[in-house]
Amino acid sequence: MTEAAELPPAPEVAREVFGDRFADAVRYAELLAEAGVQRGLIGPREVPRLWERHILNCAVLSEVVPEGVTVCDVGSGAGLPGIPLALVREDLKITLLEPLLRRTNFLTEVVELLGLDHVTVVRGRAEEVMGKLQPVHVVTARAVAPLDRLAAWGIPLLRPYGEMLALKGDTAEEELKSAATALSKLGAVGTSILQVGENIVDPLSTVVRVEVGESPGGVRFAAKRAKAARTGRARRRR
Repeated sequence: MTEAAELPPAPEVAREVFGDRFADAVRYAELLAEAGVQRGLIGPREVPRLWERHILNCAVLSEVVPEGVTVCDVGSGAGLPGIPLALVREDLKITLLEPLLRRTNFLTEVVELLGLDHVTVVRGRAEEVMGKLQPVHVVTARAVAPLDRLAAWGIPLLRPYGEMLALKGDTAEEELKSAATALSKLGAVGTSILQVGENIVDPLSTVVRVEVGESPGGVRFAAKRAKAARTGRARRRR
């Protein structure tokens, strides 16, 4: 059995980032270091760098999320980036989407313990919930899959003219080039690579932004979305 590593104290910059929610951010870090490791949601070697590499790295995504929008965090796992984003931005309405039960159980416990009333946990795969979840303004993701596959899951969950924000590493530019054709078929109308977290994280967090037009998911998903909407209306009339 791997000996649990010790969680370092929160860096001073975390107080500035999380403000009134700093104590909740500390509790979240403790939960990741304890229950998160015990349940296999995060590796024990990640504990010493939880703050810089995981929590703050995700929190700075808030710099590029518009005010007052709906967000779906696809493949939320242990709540990254969804939970840090929720702690920083109480103006957002966030759905944490995750298919594995042990992870959704952890997420539900965290949301309840930290009193995140603007966060909902949903168990399921992205391709299964389209039509069941209301389309959102922003889809977020981190280390879930290569960009082309991630886009195929996330973009169909967007509202028209929404955007996907994917936290990526050094391969961001290469992935974006490789995914260009797939993104176009999915209705993407614009892409960019952003650097966020200046004076907070080093290296800066890299975000791939994919903006969609009036048909998120492209032609293929337009009919599926319309059918889901009709089914939903029929159920409400019963």
